[in-house]
This record gives sequence, C-alpha cells and structure tokens, in this order.
Amino acid sequence: MKKITTLVLLLTVGLINAQAFKGKGDVKFDVGANFQNGGSGIRLSADFGLGENMSYGFVTSYLLSVSTDDLGNKPEFDDRIDAKVRFNANLGNVFQLDEKMDVYPGLDLGLRNFGAHLGFRYFFTEGFGVFTEAGIPIASYKTDAVGFDKLNNQFTFNIGASFNL
Repeated sequence: MKKITTLVLLLTVGLINAQAFKGKGDVKFDVGANFQNGGSGIRLSADFGLGENMSYGFVTSYLLSVSTDDLGNKPEFDDRIDAKVRFNANLGNVFQLDEKMDVYPGLDLGLRNFGAHLGFRYFFTEGFGVFTEAGIPIASYKTDAVGFDKLNNQFTFNIGASFNL
C-alpha cells in the first residue's frame, strides 16, 4: 500500500509541475512518426525558445515505408529525406490554456518547399509529453511535382513523444 501511495504522489507532483512552453531558453526535442500519402517514416525535431511566445527549430524526417511508382521503382535516399528550419508562435498562454499544453502555428523552409504547420504539445511531467502536428506546403520549389517529388512535399501528419531538455 505504501508503494502505491508513493507512486501516486510522485505522479501527481510531476503532473502539477509540467509546463509545455517556458519561453526564452526553453528547449524541446520531439521524436515521432510521419504519415503522408505514399509513405510513412520517422520524424525528429528540436525547438529553441526565443521569447515568451516565439521559438525556432529544425525538423528532419525520413520515410521508411514508401509506395513504389507505376513502374515498380522505389525512391532513392534523397527522395525519402527532408530537412527544414522553422519558426513557431507558441500560443498556449495567449489562449489561456493549462500550462501543460501549447498550441504552436508556424512557418517552415525546407529542402522541397516553403510551408506551414500547426502543432499541439501536452506534457505529463516536467520532462515528458506528447505532440501532434500537421503540415502543408505553401509554395513548392518544383511547380509541377510528379512521382517521388511529391514525397515530403504534401500534407503531412506527425505524432509522437516530446521531451524538455
């Protein structure tokens, strides 16, 4: 009984102290799954707080499972990988959300396009939480992208774990 009580108290204290975005100096690391039409893979990102409601970061994804084209060809490494720099507006406190939650719209500039994203983080403890994020291209570098050029150049959905560093 003592062990159960101790465990419940530790979890409760962790939940009380969790905070999704702290502002300047805050560092987040996300690891998760990337889903898009024609493939799925892994996604890694890091965000760095610049001010009370601003952060910048880096995102990379690699498609592990990719559909073949009509001729049975598989994409090459450079078709599967993407890297981006990004800017976020962290609006959890603006919308007066619980401090464990953050909503962050933003813009990103990547290897294939200029795009936008909308994400949400929820922290269970001071160091661990979950995230979900959706992204769209606003302007593609290839105006008539076909075949594997569409990979990482379309609507994407991401979900995974988030860590405070």
